[in-house]
Amino acid sequence: MPCWIDTHCHLDAAEFAPDRDEVRAAARAAGVAHLLIPAVERGHWQEVVELAHRHGDSYALGIHPLYTPRADESDIAALRDLLTRQRSDPHLVAVGEIGLDFFVPGLDAQRQIWFYEQQIRLAREFELPVILHVRKSSDRLLKTLRQHKVVGGIAHAFNGSAQQAQAFIDLGFKLGFGGAVTYDRALKLRELAASLPLQSLVLETDAPDIPPHWLYTTAEQRAAGISQGRNSPAELPRIAAQVAQLRGISIDALAEASTANARQVLGLA
Repeated sequence: MPCWIDTHCHLDAAEFAPDRDEVRAAARAAGVAHLLIPAVERGHWQEVVELAHRHGDSYALGIHPLYTPRADESDIAALRDLLTRQRSDPHLVAVGEIGLDFFVPGLDAQRQIWFYEQQIRLAREFELPVILHVRKSSDRLLKTLRQHKVVGGIAHAFNGSAQQAQAFIDLGFKLGFGGAVTYDRALKLRELAASLPLQSLVLETDAPDIPPHWLYTTAEQRAAGISQGRNSPAELPRIAAQVAQLRGISIDALAEASTANARQVLGLA
């Protein structure tokens, strides 16, 4: 069975509260040997640490841009303190999930930028890669990355242009592909998944978010009482099969390459 690394799974999410350990066991049975669990806010930091230790996975610590409205500036000092305490923990592999979201209406862009830049400084200080949330914000993210000479990372759920993809790659980043690539209508994204250098790709689920097409239900279906399937890390091999098909390579070749890519960028043994 091919061996996979899910480079972005919110195992700490409330959707997994009833059966978190069973979800992790099902993923392992499906061949997903390792997860990266990124935090989204201060209240989740300790839980992602504990989950990663419990299951032999990795974690990242940070403040997600969608959570900046309820974050406090003192959270940056708290993050620095926790990174200092956890510095020797091999399960800590990145600062994240951080970034910018210029797609969701009503978010304060300058507040997002402040938290992003403060966390980029921490990543540089602790010599950690970053897990980036990128939505309609690639160019602004890249500007700060160049200024601070960050040691690489993952552009999670990448959906920018080929030129932006290359700019991230040039800075030592891998690009994360997940459930969104399974939709036939995602023509630009599928073209990127097919054409970008294989050494630049990593795989992810973003579970429980970004469900692949086989779990998705339309608004009309939901109104009729058909619930949307819950995305989970066990879906990664099926997502990967579609990426392999797009690239015209074997599942085993994709598993070997994507696993090596993830290990390299995250510093995993």
